[in-house]
Amino acid sequence: MRTIAIINQKGGVGKTTTTANLAHALVLNQHKVTVIDLDPQGHLSTSLGINYLQQPALDSVLLHDYPIEDCIQQVRPGLSLVSSGSDLGNLEHEAMRGIKRGTRLRDAMAGKFQDQDYVLIDCPPASGLLVINALFSTHEALIPVAGDYLSLQGLSYLIGTFKNFEKLGHKIKESFVMTRFNTRRRLPQQVMDTLKQYFPKQVLATKIREAAALAECPSFGKTIFEYRKNSNGAMDYGSLALDLAHGRTL
Repeated sequence: MRTIAIINQKGGVGKTTTTANLAHALVLNQHKVTVIDLDPQGHLSTSLGINYLQQPALDSVLLHDYPIEDCIQQVRPGLSLVSSGSDLGNLEHEAMRGIKRGTRLRDAMAGKFQDQDYVLIDCPPASGLLVINALFSTHEALIPVAGDYLSLQGLSYLIGTFKNFEKLGHKIKESFVMTRFNTRRRLPQQVMDTLKQYFPKQVLATKIREAAALAECPSFGKTIFEYRKNSNGAMDYGSLALDLAHGRTL
């Protein structure tokens, strides 16, 4: 079982889009997948057609020690979801001190997903306690990077966060995926070349092309495979799932 945090502290780079569609692509390749919505806004749950305010949810797990296995909803054949819940953002204000605040998700997940092939954690665009919980729960991170230089600038802080975890003895393997890639513009190619230079063999081979259908499908509560299965977006995320499974990089 692989647990992967989908993370980038910059917003608008396609974390939730990648989590939902990559998860469904893996399911279509006969894998069993659970996605965890760690964003208080609940966008992953909404993208899958689920009311993120539905209880019990992840907020009950992290704030009140509710069993995480009782929060799992099957949302597609082979695809399960732990939704965020309305109070998840309150974790940032918890009074508990010490490292245990940052390991609540890891402790809740321990031994609970062994029947799954993948657990994907959709992280919020922030750097607080929720992200700390995500990173302590995994040794693998997938970082979506949009084709602009602001995305590159934000990476330095994130890589610094990974190095701080490494100092604590918690090594995280980093992979990158280019998202919102416009083939007709020069800048996205330059961003990708820079990524390959600084992170050799860590950039997954498939680029996710910018597509209106990928922006539209969450409003219908559908993945790209349900909304427009013959689109470029479906083709790209299907290919990305193979990259992830087989370690294909640029």
